[in-house]
Amino acid sequence: MEAAIAVVALLFVLFIALGAYATVKVVGAAKRGVDRTITQARRTVEDHTLRAKSFVAPGPAGEIAQLRLRLRSSMRATQDALHAGAAEDESLKESLALFQRLSAHGHELDADLRRLESEPDRASLTERLPGLRERTERITHSADSLRWAARDRAHRFADDDLDTLSAQIDVEAGALRHWTSEEPAGSSSSSAATPPPWPEAPAGADAATHQQTWPDTSQARTDEERPAITPPAPRPAYPWQKKPRPESTT
Repeated sequence: MEAAIAVVALLFVLFIALGAYATVKVVGAAKRGVDRTITQARRTVEDHTLRAKSFVAPGPAGEIAQLRLRLRSSMRATQDALHAGAAEDESLKESLALFQRLSAHGHELDADLRRLESEPDRASLTERLPGLRERTERITHSADSLRWAARDRAHRFADDDLDTLSAQIDVEAGALRHWTSEEPAGSSSSSAATPPPWPEAPAGADAATHQQTWPDTSQARTDEERPAITPPAPRPAYPWQKKPRPESTT
């Protein structure tokens, strides 16, 4: 009795632990989903704000907004391309590691540009713009190079696979249409050979009554067509044979 109670208590504790673990997992997944949604919404709002500033804000402030927008767009596109390609191509993992190092410089530059958006000293901001522009150009150029190299690699693999598939389909189509292929020269010449000549008439035969004969059946045909000159001899009678029954006259 005590053993049964202990087993039931142990099962109850296990169920409680499993329920708590499942609850934590569900809550964590929901929290990550909410955080991801909030991050995407914040990123979308910030991108629209930068795009609006690049068109509306005059002078250095508008140019800084353009640099931030260009940097964020390039880095985000490269990140998505590398992550998507690394799942299928192991060679892109090294490129992804290089991008992580480049991403650190990109985040640092984005933070500098964000701080300079509210800089009241226009003269100092104008002096720093060439350096900021050069840093942005170098980072975005490296990111674009990685992104386009990964895309070219994926397209190259796709083109090679398409070429191989097209060749296999051509071979299969030719096999399915085997009746349209031309026969070899030897088989066509043997099948289209000149038929043998007709046998000549026997020498000395009457031209009006002679007929053409075949080499293999002439003797059998002559025997069948030759009329009988004498009737066949009667068969000998044996004592054990039955006598023929007279035909009925009725």
